[in-house]
Amino acid sequence: MSTARIGTTRRGKPIDVWRWIGRIFLVAILLYTAVPMAWMLLTSIKSGFAAMQFPPQWLPKEPTLASYEKLLDPSNSVGQDFLRFFWNSLFVASMTTVLAVAVAVPAAYAFSRFDFPGRKFLFFAVLLRNMFPAVIFLVPLFILMRLLGLVNTHGSLVLTYLTFGLPLAIWLLKGFYDNIPYQLEQAARIDGATRFQAFVLIVMPLSAPGIIATAIYSFIGAWNEYIFAYTFLNKNEQLTLPVGIQRFFSENTTDFPGLMAASFMMSVPVVVLFLLLQRYFVRALTEGAVKH
Repeated sequence: MSTARIGTTRRGKPIDVWRWIGRIFLVAILLYTAVPMAWMLLTSIKSGFAAMQFPPQWLPKEPTLASYEKLLDPSNSVGQDFLRFFWNSLFVASMTTVLAVAVAVPAAYAFSRFDFPGRKFLFFAVLLRNMFPAVIFLVPLFILMRLLGLVNTHGSLVLTYLTFGLPLAIWLLKGFYDNIPYQLEQAARIDGATRFQAFVLIVMPLSAPGIIATAIYSFIGAWNEYIFAYTFLNKNEQLTLPVGIQRFFSENTTDFPGLMAASFMMSVPVVVLFLLLQRYFVRALTEGAVKH
């Protein structure tokens, strides 16, 4: 297949049009994702008056860290609430991630390695939930959590996030296990290892990228979720960050620097986590989607 080439470079080499189109597209995507983060950061270091100016003041003339100091100072009510919301979100997201990995790993391994009656039906039944938007489960889940006595508890969020996160986590890991040769486990069994030992010592290290990708997906989903957290929690001490941030809105005015500072600090853990582990996430998606 020929590649579209128009013109030549200074060294006489032909110009690859599609490669340049791809580069322009990637730059556009980068700007689309980076500009909001940059605007949040710039607004967060402005004063309240500068943040309300129109036309907007792109670069703050007198930058200040007062909003961050206010958020991180436990001696004032705003700082106390923000730190409480932050730790609540961290607890819920961490518990969801640990339980999602603990359930998805053996479930995906069973779907990949064991042949039992109804295996395909059960696997696609697990994925059936993803065919419907999450909002249609809002009322039934609230009624269920009320019957279980879990309203205004973090347990309701953890169970809900597991319900919506496990199908994709199992599907992702199953595709990854399908690409690990079963002969490696057989060789370990021949050498005297049990099935569990072969799984822990052979399969688990090879599936580390898939497990890490599952953990990233579960953590980000639980960290950013708003609708269920807003529905299940109404006590101030139980709120998570996505719900707690709305406290910066009031009837008469809005603390835009404080709101942007809180939003920026909420985005930082997810961005850092993804940047540190992105190679594992991409590897899991590519290896899990292509059967060798």
